[in-house]
Amino acid sequence: MRILMVCLGNICRSPMAEYVLRNLAREAGTASDVQVDSAATSRYQIGDTPHRGTRRVLAAHGIPCGEHRSRQMTRADYDHYDLIIGMDDENRSDILRIVGHDRNHKVRTLLDWTDHPRAIADPWYTGDFETTYADVRESCEALLAWIEEQVR
Repeated sequence: MRILMVCLGNICRSPMAEYVLRNLAREAGTASDVQVDSAATSRYQIGDTPHRGTRRVLAAHGIPCGEHRSRQMTRADYDHYDLIIGMDDENRSDILRIVGHDRNHKVRTLLDWTDHPRAIADPWYTGDFETTYADVRESCEALLAWIEEQVR
């Protein structure tokens, strides 16, 4: 399953979700079933590395974040990925603006897989990377469980 995580700048939430899901899939032995990348809906941070808060919280939880560089999502991403996951409703709206009609129902928000769907707060504004990490982790665990059911 090919998944694209998306947020506004692709330096905080979406790369965090990308690397958390990759790590969970690796730990579960299902890394070969999951291909994950991330992108931005805007051009604000194109080419930037993940925010230092994102890198810090991932390192604190033993999750490497590689050589990520922010990129903007394109219309072609819709055909390449099986799921395109925004971090909040504004991201979801921006994704739909970029891709046009969601004819295959691929566009979702990350907390949709949990028992309490809501927006994942943007730590760029809140400064609270740990709470964002907790929401991302919970969501990615639920998403990975769903993926494992789909592959069976």
